[in-house]
Amino acid sequence: MCGITGWVSFNRNLTHERETLDTMTQTMACRGPDSSGTWVDQHAALGHRRLAVIDLPGGKQPMSVHTPNGEVSLVYSGETYNFVELRDELVRRGERFDTSSDTEVVLRAYLHWGEALVDRLNGMYAFAIWDARDQKLVMIRDRLGIKPLYYYPTSDGLLFGSEPKAILANPLAQRVVDADGLRESLSYCFTPGHAIWSGMKQVEPGTVVTVDVSGSRTRTYWRLETRPHTDDVDTTVRRVRELLDDTVRRQLVADVPRCILLSGGLDSGTLTALAAAHLGEERVRTFAVDFMDQAENFTSDDLRDTLDAPYVREVAKHVGSEHADIVIGPKALADPEVRKAAVIARDVPMGIGDIDFSAYLLFREIRKRSTVALSGEAADELFGGYKHMHIPQIQQARTFPWIALNIGAFDKDGTGLNPQLWSGLDLEEYRREGYESALREVERLESGDEFDSEDDFEYRMRIMIYLHLTRFMRFLLDRKDRLSMAVGLEVRVPFCDHRLVEYVYNTPWSLKTYDGREKSLLRGAIKDMLPSSVAWRPKSAYPSTQDPYYTRELQQQAKDLLTRRNHGVFELLDREWLEDATRRESASMDRLTRLGLERTLDFAMWLDVYNPTLRLP
Repeated sequence: MCGITGWVSFNRNLTHERETLDTMTQTMACRGPDSSGTWVDQHAALGHRRLAVIDLPGGKQPMSVHTPNGEVSLVYSGETYNFVELRDELVRRGERFDTSSDTEVVLRAYLHWGEALVDRLNGMYAFAIWDARDQKLVMIRDRLGIKPLYYYPTSDGLLFGSEPKAILANPLAQRVVDADGLRESLSYCFTPGHAIWSGMKQVEPGTVVTVDVSGSRTRTYWRLETRPHTDDVDTTVRRVRELLDDTVRRQLVADVPRCILLSGGLDSGTLTALAAAHLGEERVRTFAVDFMDQAENFTSDDLRDTLDAPYVREVAKHVGSEHADIVIGPKALADPEVRKAAVIARDVPMGIGDIDFSAYLLFREIRKRSTVALSGEAADELFGGYKHMHIPQIQQARTFPWIALNIGAFDKDGTGLNPQLWSGLDLEEYRREGYESALREVERLESGDEFDSEDDFEYRMRIMIYLHLTRFMRFLLDRKDRLSMAVGLEVRVPFCDHRLVEYVYNTPWSLKTYDGREKSLLRGAIKDMLPSSVAWRPKSAYPSTQDPYYTRELQQQAKDLLTRRNHGVFELLDREWLEDATRRESASMDRLTRLGLERTLDFAMWLDVYNPTLRLP
């Protein structure tokens, strides 16, 4: 894994800016606790913090190769899962290696193929290469956007980093959030390339950004494409199993302890069963999150029908894993220091309450025993696992499905927002434009000599999957990356293997639900390896505490906030709404009101920590 940062300036000598580069690099210490390195040339400066996972002694960065025409230097975050095959191919082509790391494979692949190396990589990665031969910076992000990469154009170059905090540590970057930044943080649109901070952008997934003295150029090397699917049910199920088996095998490669995040559902059960099969006599290690007194407090709702714990135990027993439950108490969840850590990890107030805090605490505890974890993100988005995907009204809604479902605080009518801000932001129009823009990206399968066009319903469901994979999933991947890397834990996501995504995306909805259930393809591919209760268990969302102590603590913290009459949060949020929420009965508070409390406290913490300049509409 790791954290990267850098600065390119064509009008100044950056060898005089080492102190600033060191400051930028230090902000990435949580992402790379094992070592730090910097590299500085006249017009480029690169910083790296390392989390050692492969070739512990040999993969130090920045990594450079001297050529007759100039030095080529790399800072790299992530993992290339096919690095062994690429290394073998490069050796056959005459390349020589000094280490066993995947980092050097990426660097020498660039020397050999240039930017075309992206077509050969299988992995999660974000990296930057300064090529002194052409005085240019090349930034590349993986196909699905698993690893983050931000940049901030300047008058004579740019700043970049794995996280905004690295960029904001440079005096050239202004801590400004304008109206569009607020719209993005409140709308749940998850616009590609948007970074919330004014002037800052994200390198979009599947994209190469090249910067030289003449300016910057962007090239998309991968996107979801519509293709005909001609395999029958049995062949499709078999192919899904083959792809999953191969990607789990690849993603288990590490020179440090590994584990699986186990929830007791189909997705994490799939990874656990496949990992156990590959590890053989080496027992797979599993971790699950649970809450103190959760069994006593649990009440089923539209997101969670059953407790996770019984199903977790079934999978762990079935595969013989070395299992541990991480049990979190309400006091730890409500701790303002945990909230602060989560807000700093994410750099923006886009959290989802106790779900973020429990994930942070879970990752922090796992990191004491493992360095790499495999997680089930993207399975629901890819295979059609969310319950709302199967509701006719949501299927036909002319907006983002999760907005039609009204899953987040402040979603529909602005309740909880400052009324003037709500009026000025016009979030409904922002969402409409975002949705229409996303629709224009979706290619419909047209009729041809070898295949038939998809009907209106199949096209609507293609749109449904596309929106989740290119918008909602990126939000979840960013959440996973930030909260795990805040404690130096590398989390890998096998369901994001681009070969699997390309294949399953193009299977018709009728195949994704061939047995009348959600996630038919995944269940069909793996059910022989799981307990039947888990294989057939309906979707249950990531757990959330139902302990009334937690809600009472939120209300008390909100009351304390209300005493700070001039706090900037009340430019954004509605004081009267907050006062009312603090007076409600905590034991019966609805989910959206509680989430509104959580997000209000997140915004207040963000303003305290980052002190941004807000340019309100």
